[in-house]
Amino acid sequence: MAYAILKTGGKQYKVAAGDEINVDLLDAKEGDKVKFGEVLMTVDGSNVRHGKPFIDGFAIEGEVVKQFKDDKVLAFKYRRRKGYHRSVGFRRRLTKVKIAAF
Repeated sequence: MAYAILKTGGKQYKVAAGDEINVDLLDAKEGDKVKFGEVLMTVDGSNVRHGKPFIDGFAIEGEVVKQFKDDKVLAFKYRRRKGYHRSVGFRRRLTKVKIAAF
C-alpha cells in the first residue's frame, strides 16, 4: 500500500490515494484543486523516500470537497467557593480534501 506523510496547517497527516482528510481552513472553494508541497515521506512497498525535511519537487494534489465547522469545544473556568465561572465555546473551521493519486 502506497502512502505519504504531508504537513499542512502545522500538523502532519498520513494519506493514501482516495483518502478524505479534514485539514485546517484552506483558501479554496468547493471543487478547487489544491497542492500540498510539504511532503515529508512517501512509502510504496519497499521503496521509501524521505526529505530533509521535505522532498524536493514532490507534491500531492487533492480536491476540496467541502468547507465546514467542527464540533464545538467548550472551555470552562471555575474557582471553587468564589462564585466564579466562565464558559467559552469554539468551533474550528475545516476543509475536507479528497487526495488524488500521487
